[in-house]
Amino acid sequence: MFVGRETELSLLNRRLDHIRRTRTGLAVAVRGRRQVGKSRLIQELCDRSGLPYLYFTAVKGASITESTAQFLTELASSDLPNDHALLPSAPSAGGWGDMLRVLAGTLPDQPCIVVLDELPWLAEQDDTFDGQLQVVWDRLLSNRPILLLLLGSDLHMMQRLTAYDRPFYGRADNLTLGPLDLAETAAATQLAGSDAIDAYLITGGLPGLLLRWPAGVQTEDYLRDEFTDPASPLFAVPEQSLASEFPNPDVARRALEAVGGDTRAFPAIANAAGNRGEPVSSGTLSPLLRQLTEDKQALAADQPLSATGGKPTLYRVADSSLRLYLAVLRDVSNLTRRGRPDAGYALFQRRWSTWRGRGVEPLIRASLEQAAISGSLPWPDVQTVGGWWNRQFNPEIDLVGADRGPVASRIHFCGSLKWLGTPFDGRDLHQLREGVQHVPGFDGSHAGLVVVSRSGADIPSGAVDVVWGPEDVVAAWRS
Repeated sequence: MFVGRETELSLLNRRLDHIRRTRTGLAVAVRGRRQVGKSRLIQELCDRSGLPYLYFTAVKGASITESTAQFLTELASSDLPNDHALLPSAPSAGGWGDMLRVLAGTLPDQPCIVVLDELPWLAEQDDTFDGQLQVVWDRLLSNRPILLLLLGSDLHMMQRLTAYDRPFYGRADNLTLGPLDLAETAAATQLAGSDAIDAYLITGGLPGLLLRWPAGVQTEDYLRDEFTDPASPLFAVPEQSLASEFPNPDVARRALEAVGGDTRAFPAIANAAGNRGEPVSSGTLSPLLRQLTEDKQALAADQPLSATGGKPTLYRVADSSLRLYLAVLRDVSNLTRRGRPDAGYALFQRRWSTWRGRGVEPLIRASLEQAAISGSLPWPDVQTVGGWWNRQFNPEIDLVGADRGPVASRIHFCGSLKWLGTPFDGRDLHQLREGVQHVPGFDGSHAGLVVVSRSGADIPSGAVDVVWGPEDVVAAWRS
């Protein structure tokens, strides 16, 4: 089953149309975290295009000789070569430079696709790989009707591939592949409303996890079944992600795990990630958090959104499935391995409601942004949605819509998010009205109020400008 990705397929097909029209080549660097569906998307493109293609996946740790030999084997077995007799019987000692020239010499005259998957592992084998790729692209490939797709899960390395100081700079478009969105998750699971939102929070929209979710099965039934399997992808995928990106129990791993345990502010992270009772120094933690946020994109940094900005910055694990694993599912996995799945499910139930109330915040904010951009909210100038808090976290406003961030020139709305089993009521409304008065730049004469509630709202009609339920959240992604 292939669900969603119509936007990405459309973008790639536009490039194929350009290649057909101009008979010249284009390169695209596709990056995204593991299990996000890069390989599946590109295979779907190859299958739908009907064009001859070569799909080569590198092997981590392989030598140049082993890797080029495998590449030659894949090339010979594909429908790509114009003349198979031109292929050498064995790779030369020239490594990847010679092998890329062999590829160029056997390309057909018609448009075709060449995929190099797990490109960072090729770069590990040969420090000159991207330089060799640049030379062959400039001299031999770019003037042929080829779509060259370069895939990688190491986000930092893939960013570096096309950076200004690297050989391949300016030669490839960049496509960042994120998880499936909420509407695509709803379609994959055939769930609606709050059930679809729960599925998104649990799987993070990762296709590798969603494919294991039987169509229409409710969250409770799905989890009960998965928790009986010690090798369930719910446990295995985040474990593999941690092992591949953070193989050593160093400060980076401890900082990530601290944030996953809902330690959000810098001083608390420093204490939690410290060793032998000593907090991590600011000089060590500051660049580390910047690396985890900007390079690895394992963390997201949220700043208070208002007319004056503010502090503190709060950190969260960017991937919802990994965030849930660190906070809850790792302990469930340990119980499952000990043959106690029922105890694991009971543990999940005790922690789930509280975790979900916090974990849904980024999704709701992104959903409101989607609705604002599509014109579904009464404030067409809203470009960003965040939250606001002060150093004391009193009050803490869940939703702030503004024209820009983190320092806005105009606040268009503030709001409250209540994702519990009880409706948003008069007491919640009073707290919201009191709290928004503390947000710098909020002016009740032109700014509105928004309520997003899992269980509806029990307030007078017209008390706020917008009331959303779970169905509205999902619908924002279908606009």
